[in-house]
Amino acid sequence: MSTLRQILRRYVVALSLVSIIVLLGATICLQIGNEQKHAYDIATQTLSQIEQVLNDNDRAIAEAHEEYHRECLNNASVIARVIEGDPGVISSVDSMKELALISGVDEIHIFDETGRIFAGTHPQYYGYTFDSGEQMSFFKPMLEDKSLQLVQEITPNTAEGKMMQYSAIWSRNGDVIVEVGMEPTRVMKATEENELSYLFSLFRVNPEASYFAIDARSGRIIGSTNESDVGHTANDVGLSIDDIESKPDGFSATVNGRQSFCVFQQVDDVYLGRTVSNADLYHRIPEAALLLFLCLALVVGVLSAAISFCINRFVVGKINDVNRELGHITQGNLNETVDVRGSREFSELSDHLNVMIKAILRNSEKMSYVLAKTNLLIGVYEHNEATGQVVCSEYLPEVLNLTDAQLTELAADFNRFEQFIDGIRANPVPGEESIFLLPGEGDKRPGKYLKIGETVEHSSVFGVVIDVTETVMRRKQIERERDRDPLTGLYNRRGLDSKLAALFQAPGELGFSAFAMIDADDLKMVNDTYGHDKGDIYLRRVSEIIKDFGPHRSVVARQSGDEFVLFLYGYESKGELLGTLEELAGMQDRTHAQLDDALEIPLRFSLGYSLTRRDADYREAIKRADRLMYANKRERKGDYL
Repeated sequence: MSTLRQILRRYVVALSLVSIIVLLGATICLQIGNEQKHAYDIATQTLSQIEQVLNDNDRAIAEAHEEYHRECLNNASVIARVIEGDPGVISSVDSMKELALISGVDEIHIFDETGRIFAGTHPQYYGYTFDSGEQMSFFKPMLEDKSLQLVQEITPNTAEGKMMQYSAIWSRNGDVIVEVGMEPTRVMKATEENELSYLFSLFRVNPEASYFAIDARSGRIIGSTNESDVGHTANDVGLSIDDIESKPDGFSATVNGRQSFCVFQQVDDVYLGRTVSNADLYHRIPEAALLLFLCLALVVGVLSAAISFCINRFVVGKINDVNRELGHITQGNLNETVDVRGSREFSELSDHLNVMIKAILRNSEKMSYVLAKTNLLIGVYEHNEATGQVVCSEYLPEVLNLTDAQLTELAADFNRFEQFIDGIRANPVPGEESIFLLPGEGDKRPGKYLKIGETVEHSSVFGVVIDVTETVMRRKQIERERDRDPLTGLYNRRGLDSKLAALFQAPGELGFSAFAMIDADDLKMVNDTYGHDKGDIYLRRVSEIIKDFGPHRSVVARQSGDEFVLFLYGYESKGELLGTLEELAGMQDRTHAQLDDALEIPLRFSLGYSLTRRDADYREAIKRADRLMYANKRERKGDYL
């Protein structure tokens, strides 16, 4: 057998190695986490900027479209008035071109009442009609209604396929139709600047980073810093739509053959994302890890040597002294005392050992004293088959809620006594070990929680019964306060998780089920207008409404300040479950809250619900219901502004 010195030396060496590995591993993990957090922050900031630029550009494009619409129509109106004042101008192509130059348009076409071009800036178009192409057919309804003034969206023209915007009006005398065409240069430039690949090139500061825009419905790449990726699917380049949707904080993937850290955000129907290669993201970690390892090895080596020296001198040597003196005592010399000094701890140990030796000599007296002074109600019984009777301690009747006469009757027959004890054991307390419920008999004999233990040796049974009611009740009270919301009495987030985890461990009992997320609208208005005490009443009224739903079984929780979770389960059909949810939805705007005797206000709440399967991840169902609740909140927000 190894000596204590050898054992301690081995443990010090092992502990040193483990410490180095743990500290090094923890540091590397922390560095990896920091690098990923930094990459996530850069990605979210950049993607938010791209989203803002896209929104600004969309507004700019819309404004440019609207401006071109007005400008085209105004130009057509001005040219029509010029022609009405000087009809002869339409007979000269040069005059028409000069008029187009003055008016700031690119093309002028004059149609007769049949819809045929007979004059204008481009003679090569003479003879074209509204039936000459899809682009020109847009204006055909004007032949039926001379009050129409039409502006066409930007589209390729019929003759050349050039992108143009046309507008047309009738002259006031109704003789001709004046059509003007303009090249939408500002609109096309704004549209080009809104292309995702163009925007990505502006934001790509790190050449190791790549940006992607993926259509959320088809999974197709519609924009990328790598033009060759455009048109392929996300899977083609190594990206998973499931990861993009379920891991908003970032995930690892092999993108175009490179292991990368990816962060994506959804903007409307598009996933915008940034990927950066692991080689670039973690390039500083190996050098830092090596330097840390050398420093830790040096520090741990010095500490290990110092610790080993101190242990050998101040611990192992003193323990040997204690063992030598204890050996004398074990040989029968009870008058021997232990006197090992050198440190306060060994001095105290010597004193305690000397006190213990004296205490052993009067053990019986001490045990009797302890049992007499204990605050616990402890009952002891013993019986064997030979005598057929039970010997009981004086506190056993009180512990078992029995009178002395009742216990005497039971103790006369150990079989009846064991049946009585077995009857108590038939009511185990869930979650407690060897603790059972003894039912009460009204106020005179309240129920109790008893801890029962027995040992059997040959044919003899020795048992101990302890009244642990106060301990169990205190623990249950703590659990209730821990798992319940004090304002509403509903489960809090911890209590909800605990309850749902237990329910989903036995999915066969769930039946048809659903999660509903409820958000109390107008809570801030109530707090600001009537005070926070009225806001608490408002929240309690919402909780009362929710608790009333679920004719079968339900779990209701207050998840945060004004958000509630309702889990309905045990329904026999989907239709019955949906009926209950629709009934709850119907109360969103037709309920009132009585804040005091003279104040009643409308009570409104937003609602989103999600049906769930027995084998589903209930956390995902809660998230879906939460998203639908916020969608419902946005839809209803305008109804009572």
